[in-house]
Parts: sequence; C-alpha cells; structure tokens
Amino acid sequence: MAIIHKATLSPSKLELIADYLPKQPWFIQDGSPELIGAYRFDDPAGEVGLETHVVTAGERVYQVPLSYRGYELAGAEEWLIGTMDHSVLGKRWVYDACGDPIYVKALATAILTGQKEAELIVDGELGPRPSTVTVKGSGKLDGGIPALSASAPVSGSGVTIIDAGGLRLKVARVLDVAADASSNTAAAPELHSELTLNGQWAGLEESVELASVVRN
Repeated sequence: MAIIHKATLSPSKLELIADYLPKQPWFIQDGSPELIGAYRFDDPAGEVGLETHVVTAGERVYQVPLSYRGYELAGAEEWLIGTMDHSVLGKRWVYDACGDPIYVKALATAILTGQKEAELIVDGELGPRPSTVTVKGSGKLDGGIPALSASAPVSGSGVTIIDAGGLRLKVARVLDVAADASSNTAAAPELHSELTLNGQWAGLEESVELASVVRN
C-alpha cells in the first residue's frame, strides 16, 4: 500500500523528468515528455517512495523509475535527479530508482512473486485510487527472494542492467508498445528462463514488457 499526500511539489515530477531525460544515453531528442501514467511499489519500511513514470516524447515511450527520500542516499550522487519541496513532507531527494537498493528489491520481488502494483491510498479520500498503469510479475515464488547486493546500474541502448548478486535485472527505458508481452505471464517459478514485469495503461491493447530478471 502506498500513501499519497495531496501536496504541492516544486519543481514538479514531470519538470524533473524533463530535465533528466536529455542527459540519458537511451533518450532520443524528439519532443518534450508528456505523462502517460505511473505505478508504485511499496517500501515495507515506509521510508522511500517508489514511483515509476511512463512518459511519451515524440514517437517514443519511456519508463522512468523514481525514488523519493527524505535524506540523501549515500554513494548515489550519480543517480540523483534533483530535489523538490513537498508541501507536506518537506524537502525530498529524487533519484533514478535503478540506483536505489529499495527499488531494486521491490522490483525483483514483484517479478519473482507475481506481485501487482501497490494499492494507492490518498490522504482524505475514502477507498483506494486506481493506478494509471497496472503491472504484474510473471513469477510464482512462494518464499522470499534471494539476498541482493546491487552493483552500480549500467545503462545502454534502451535498457538499464542491474547486477544484484545472484540476479540480473533489466529495466526497459524505451518501451516497445507494439510487442505482446502476454505470453510471458505463465512463466514457471524457477529461474531457468527470463521472468518479466508486464504493464498496461489506457489505450494500450496488449501488455508491454517493463523489466525482467534472470539468475546470474
């Protein structure tokens, strides 16, 4: 469950993303980003906000995972996107979440166990708010995930690779919205083959692969 506060943000999340994208090797300079939707994972400790944005710029669709912290993450200066003032929570440090170990664990857990996006609870509203992007992992593990020790992510042509001890995660940055990822949803719980996180949003006929994991 992710708690959402009704708050004013300065700068906005989209403003931070718009400044960050042109600096990335997988971004094609073709128009300003516009938000399609977003989904969240839950930090069990309740300390870190984990929100992934799906944006379009030109004819391409990009995935931008962000983590929000109330303090600086040691050793993650390279992945700091910026800071913003949150009218409820105060100053927030915003990171490319691929460099945040809380996100790496949440992503791996979702893929391996078949989790969906976190339920959104908004302060002052009765009942959950629907997510604008829905996701589901293809794995079926019943137990805990392996211990992770994430190394520095490496971004290349359209993807970011995270070596996390016994697992290797691949986060798609440029999304192939023409692909049909539905065939991946019945994968076995063992990691003999690639397991995936698949997502869908309004106007998209088939789910699209957002991330995957294999055993190193």
